[in-house]
Amino acid sequence: MTDTLSYADALKILGCNENRLFKVAEFAATAGLTGWALAGGAQTALSLFDLKNDVLRYGEDVLRRVSERRTGVNRFTRTQRLAAAHAVVVVSAYFRALDETELPFDLRRLGLDRGTEGALAAGGAPADGFAELMERLLAARLPMPEPHRPYAETRRAVGETYRRMSEAVTRYVRGLALWDELAVDDRIRLPALLAEGPPERALRRYDDDYRLLALDSPEFGVWSLVTETQALGAGLSRVARLLAELAPPRAGDRPRVHLLRLAASALDQPLTAAGRPPDGIALPLLGEGYINPRCRVAEMTREATPAVRGWWEGQAELPDAEAFLVGHLTSMRATQAPLVVLGEPGSGKSKLTEVLAARLASSEFLPIRVALRDVAAESTVTSQIEQGLAAVLDEEVKYQDLLESAEGAEGMAGAAGAAGALPVVVLDGFDELIQAAGTTRYDYLEQIQEFQARQARLGRPVAVVVTSRTVVADRVRFPPGVLAVELLPFDDDQVRAWLGIWDQTNRALLARHALKPLPAAVALAQGDLARLPLLLLLLALYDATGNALQRGGGELGRAQLYESLIKDFATREVLREPGVRALPAARRQRLVEREMVRLGAVALSMFARGRPVVAESALNRDLPALCGTGEQGDDASADWARQVTGRFFFVHKNEARPAGDRARSYEFLHATFGEFLVAWLAVYAVRDLVRRHALAEDELTGPPDDDLLYAITSFSCLAERAPVVGFATELLRALPGPERSRAAQALAGLVRGALYERRRRSFTEFVPVRHPVTRRLAAYSANLVLLLVAVSPEPVSVREVFGNEDHFAQWRNHAHLWKSQLGPDGWRGLIRVVPARRSTGDIQLGGIPESDDPNMSTWGLGEHDGRPTVIRVDTFPEERAYLLDVAADLLLKDEEVFLVRRDGRICALPLVVRELFLEAGSETTERVALYEDVAAVWQELPHQELYLGALTRALTLDTGLPFDERARIVTMLLAGGALEDRLRPLVESMIFERTDSLDLLAAAGVPDALLRAP
Repeated sequence: MTDTLSYADALKILGCNENRLFKVAEFAATAGLTGWALAGGAQTALSLFDLKNDVLRYGEDVLRRVSERRTGVNRFTRTQRLAAAHAVVVVSAYFRALDETELPFDLRRLGLDRGTEGALAAGGAPADGFAELMERLLAARLPMPEPHRPYAETRRAVGETYRRMSEAVTRYVRGLALWDELAVDDRIRLPALLAEGPPERALRRYDDDYRLLALDSPEFGVWSLVTETQALGAGLSRVARLLAELAPPRAGDRPRVHLLRLAASALDQPLTAAGRPPDGIALPLLGEGYINPRCRVAEMTREATPAVRGWWEGQAELPDAEAFLVGHLTSMRATQAPLVVLGEPGSGKSKLTEVLAARLASSEFLPIRVALRDVAAESTVTSQIEQGLAAVLDEEVKYQDLLESAEGAEGMAGAAGAAGALPVVVLDGFDELIQAAGTTRYDYLEQIQEFQARQARLGRPVAVVVTSRTVVADRVRFPPGVLAVELLPFDDDQVRAWLGIWDQTNRALLARHALKPLPAAVALAQGDLARLPLLLLLLALYDATGNALQRGGGELGRAQLYESLIKDFATREVLREPGVRALPAARRQRLVEREMVRLGAVALSMFARGRPVVAESALNRDLPALCGTGEQGDDASADWARQVTGRFFFVHKNEARPAGDRARSYEFLHATFGEFLVAWLAVYAVRDLVRRHALAEDELTGPPDDDLLYAITSFSCLAERAPVVGFATELLRALPGPERSRAAQALAGLVRGALYERRRRSFTEFVPVRHPVTRRLAAYSANLVLLLVAVSPEPVSVREVFGNEDHFAQWRNHAHLWKSQLGPDGWRGLIRVVPARRSTGDIQLGGIPESDDPNMSTWGLGEHDGRPTVIRVDTFPEERAYLLDVAADLLLKDEEVFLVRRDGRICALPLVVRELFLEAGSETTERVALYEDVAAVWQELPHQELYLGALTRALTLDTGLPFDERARIVTMLLAGGALEDRLRPLVESMIFERTDSLDLLAAAGVPDALLRAP
């Protein structure tokens, strides 16, 4: 959780001049740390009646003057003051309710008076009780409304606070002599009276006061009313309006800040600003064509698994993303922890940051957008921000200097202006950062939070937003207080809304060629392709060429869409060249294919370097080496980078590089274009291999000519980027049956000799990165296996691939080489997309569905009677090292043991034990079910004593599990034949956990003999 305010904190922030109230609040805040005497308890003479009057008087003053307190200050100070006003309202409402409750005593008798002051100077029980009461009433952290929580949830938290306050009052009264003076009936009635009366009345008062706060300060409305569903909108247009309502007008900026705001304001630029669109097509403007997203939000905890798709289905959906963004950026949490925006490729993460920065640029915020792909991956957060500033401002700028410029600019705005805009740093593309880093950045969010804390201590609070692909969310730790937002695919209404904008933009242009805009019904028939903003744009562009989608019918695959779109572009560009139209169709097709190969080489140049950006000088070396004619003079003189990239709108030329680095660089409009082209180029090389085999089938005596395939696939494992494998698989599965069979046969032959380096190869000048021979052979052999599995309709047999009795040893050699050379991304990616399954005498590759659970390796069993059971699989000792799952090392020596769960899932037993000990993200119901399943099969387990000991130790440590559930599991173990002596330590530890443990254990069926001491 992020820090919230106490009543004592609120008085400090608001500058409370009520001397007695402020003194008591200070006492409450320090008594728990320093003790009664040092906190000034001996000088505190106050009754609860006096405190109530002071609190109510000050609360009325705060409500009356809340609008005054939010003017003439900067954004963060205003947020602090409004949060403090809310804390005052929470406590005031309780004291009002306490005053209205008919208690059997006068509040004047609850406190310290002058007569008892001397006697209590040394402390004692009454003094400690008073200190505890003041701490609960005035120093406890109070709930705050936040835009990701419904108001009802905040109200419940406030109600719980009121109940704890009443409990504190009850405890204090019980420790006074007053308690003994009360009638017996009053002593019985008082706890219930305090528990029910003041909290309910206080909540009603809180509701009324909160409405008053919202009327005077719109922030309170934004913080709490985000659950009201809003109509579809575009361009985050309400963000600017909402922020304008929350802030005073902003006057002129100093030049540097003005340039930064100007750079962020890109709403009047085309939706896709790179390159040029096809002839006869106009792209909507960013401010009009960006459809406001749907999203889910969750507060990250240790158990959260945001990289797992199914986990998000249980999280709350936000009906108003704009109000959430405004509410978050104006909240205390924004400056205490980063907001993480997750989404699938093409879901609009980067566009969201562009539009948000543009809307913030015209408000009291200072947006600083940093493309993480353009910064040094290992540099500090501050350094990355400064690198981003240099790219925008074309000069080296220190972050501190920029803030001083902003403060000076806002200070010149006049008395009505707010001094100091709140910086909002947007770090776009964490997934691209870790791709380029070469090492893990698990602590990246923690570094951001430390940066925010450091800036806050210096009086320069800053909000931070980070974007990333959802799939890499397991590559970073989420510190406490972090909110994560997942962008959801478009629903039908959003698809229709976007296509309506496309219609308005292009109807007249398309009509000139007797074409029509893409209808929503046709787009929606494409399923998931129409649900992501980028893919919907590609569908519209694809259809704009002869209404191909409207005429074609049927559903496109993602790879088919990308290939058709890029080929259409390539065809148009090729036909621009004089004389090309007169060439035979086959020749024109080869020219188009040449353009595709060159674009694929651009993508490969980036992919091999692990960067989504490549310098022009690097392309001018790589492209002729892979695509040249072999005539060095021609190749050396050609400006390959510009020729290949300049004609395609989905390749962006970047010349706004940081100072001191003026070289041009190139990047794809979206990373998925590069990923598709890498896959396409690899499949092209496979098809080229098959063609060469077919042409020389009768004469081929030497090794197969795999030079092109080796050059393309020997620098990086394709599985480093999962979409590459998906694209390659779709392209290979689309090949005609005979061609697929020949490809599988050729690839299997190459696998057998993949680790033997050939002395003579073509394309030796293509060296985008310099790797050891072992690294290249590892990447090449792994990619051959990956492509073989992708092209094969059935699981691939390792024995058939290697074709000899020593296939286990060869497989082991390959597996160990991959693990040692491919790096964590390549190795983890490979075992994920090429799952291995052992059978007697063989290993089957592919064909096992991937589990969504990152903690346990599970597969569906299919038909199952719903009873837990155990499966044993006999293995050969020499096969053990060939398993690609690291957990194989935990298995028993001569056999694998699997637990078949009630729901049909199959789990390796050692992983079950690990799950129980580590509590790795399981919900309570899931953990109870797991214990029950293990207890149900305990008699069937090998090494029963070993597993029983592990199970009882896990239950002993698992005190977070409901007590009655643990007691029931003990009973199940006894019923399964477990000896009482083995369970006695567990039962004894449970007996001492709570006062009613004996009754609960007996009720669960634990025998009396076990409950009595031996």
